[in-house]
Amino acid sequence: MTKRLGLQIGFAGSPSEREDVVKRVQIADDLGVESVWVAEAWGRDAFSMLTHLALVTKKIQLGTAIVNVYSRTPAVLAMTFGTLDDLSGGRAIIGLGSSGANVIEHWHGVKFDRPATRLRECIEIINMIMRQQKLVYDGKIFKLERGFTMQFTPHRDHIPTYIASITPKSMEQTGEIADGWIPLYWSKNKFAEGIETLMRGAKKAGKTRADITVAPALTTIVTESPDAETARAQARAPIAFYVGRMGTYYYEMLQRNGFEDEVAKIREAWATRDARGAAAAVSDRMLDETAVVGTADQCREALDERRALGVDLPIISMPGRTPEEMGRIIERLLS
Repeated sequence: MTKRLGLQIGFAGSPSEREDVVKRVQIADDLGVESVWVAEAWGRDAFSMLTHLALVTKKIQLGTAIVNVYSRTPAVLAMTFGTLDDLSGGRAIIGLGSSGANVIEHWHGVKFDRPATRLRECIEIINMIMRQQKLVYDGKIFKLERGFTMQFTPHRDHIPTYIASITPKSMEQTGEIADGWIPLYWSKNKFAEGIETLMRGAKKAGKTRADITVAPALTTIVTESPDAETARAQARAPIAFYVGRMGTYYYEMLQRNGFEDEVAKIREAWATRDARGAAAAVSDRMLDETAVVGTADQCREALDERRALGVDLPIISMPGRTPEEMGRIIERLLS
């Protein structure tokens, strides 16, 4: 059986960096990588890159990991994903999340309110639009009365929807209303517990474990250097950034998952803008639980370990200094 693998794309910068990303995704497409996921925050938008990739690839699925549900209306999300699905021949995946108050209120200028309710209503409305139902919806946030239907026939009447959720309540809702779960910095030895939470919601909707794809986004650094600590230090930095600078959700999740001491030290360092000290406060245990670092063979074993713990689709950072090196590494990871 072919191993399932996804690739995460960050925020491509210069035209040359964008060309590098496109080459990498084309190689991944040829190698049988299942999906590629484009992130979005306050840089480049996700859909322009995904449209480009849709036109230059053949099989690889194209997802957002993630776009938020505040900066676009449910109808705009349905129109955009529907168009991407059409252009790609049915390869789109909807990846949604709530983001947080800082980004939503101070970048988008929208009030960050009732995130779980908004996620649920957005997904329900998107599904109605894709099924070409008349859009009459009486929600707590959205009130739609005129019965619009989309002006083109969607390629599919349902596009798989994944949610980035890390609180118990939101995870249970994910199991109920979504097709997949995209946690970030989730501890490998907490996957059984996380899946149990997902399934409480899934069972409300009559779904089984086979109906939910567990697809964690994993910071992954593949190195053949004898100085492995340099790579480990590189992996510590983004974990520390999310704990100290990305609102409350991530550090509260890591506290619940057993890293109270590390979180306290990271936040203490960030309070004095000590980014290096914050990264140093990420312990070896915390790093090994939440990221994948090592040689290609070590990373393959770490990914297989997570598969054995319940992960269906690991989504990893793009490895390698060049597209060609990435291709060789992926072949090792999939072997």
